[in-house]
Amino acid sequence: MNNLRIAVQKSGRLNEDSMRILKDIGISIDNGKDQLKAFSRNFPIEVFYLRNGDIPQYLRDGVVDAAIIGENVLIEKGNDIEFVERLGFSKCRVSIAVPKESNDNSLQDLAGKRIATSYPETVKKFMSEKGIEAQLHIINGSVEIAPNIGLADGICDIVSSGSTLFKNGLKEIEVLLTSEAVLAVSPKIDDDRKAILEKIQFRIQSVLKGRQAKYVLLNAPNNKLDDILQLLPGMRSPTVLPLAEEGWSSVHSVITKDKFWEIIDELKAKGAEGILVCPIEKMVL
Repeated sequence: MNNLRIAVQKSGRLNEDSMRILKDIGISIDNGKDQLKAFSRNFPIEVFYLRNGDIPQYLRDGVVDAAIIGENVLIEKGNDIEFVERLGFSKCRVSIAVPKESNDNSLQDLAGKRIATSYPETVKKFMSEKGIEAQLHIINGSVEIAPNIGLADGICDIVSSGSTLFKNGLKEIEVLLTSEAVLAVSPKIDDDRKAILEKIQFRIQSVLKGRQAKYVLLNAPNNKLDDILQLLPGMRSPTVLPLAEEGWSSVHSVITKDKFWEIIDELKAKGAEGILVCPIEKMVL
């Protein structure tokens, strides 16, 4: 069976997050410094380290079978390429920003003005849908400096925390789209490699589910057990075990992160004691 060829960003935060999830799903990569390709010791996979913007063409041509890539890059350069999984990390947005002192406060204010961007196709489509025309200056690199040197009236770029905009004296006025890392697939992938990819996708889903949940153990008085169990659905239902002390039970369950503190507060109010919370490495359903 041939190895699955998967591309990841050569450097940066997305590279770090991509390598972390491969490690979390049990894939060991022999990666030396400045290598452009590396192999796994324990899984039929080769990892290609590529420039983010080049990955869609490699997928299109079938040079790589899959890729961990920002959805924003697919929208800009690979909207013909499908992805099979949202990965929940490297979240950002593609936004338009202008100098803080500018009187431009909306997209309409930029009609006929100059926008510097590394995402021309995304901007063209968005502006066309809004019925607004603007002049685009395509820049690869530090887009944020363009207004300060008189090259543009505004910019369109990816925004994570917003600190880069703040440091360059810019304010965000419009969000074009939100993005996160996705697992994209080449249209030319063969059946053997697709089978390997499905195994990887299954493992990734287990890790992502684990990241979104906490394992909870607590002690509950039996006379309040029914009320406490109503707060704890678990994966199927909570586990209840009798304690050595009569009249008490140990309850084991899973809580999703988005409702975690709300449920913990309610459990305490219902009489739960000795609440122990543990991270979940993987959750296989």
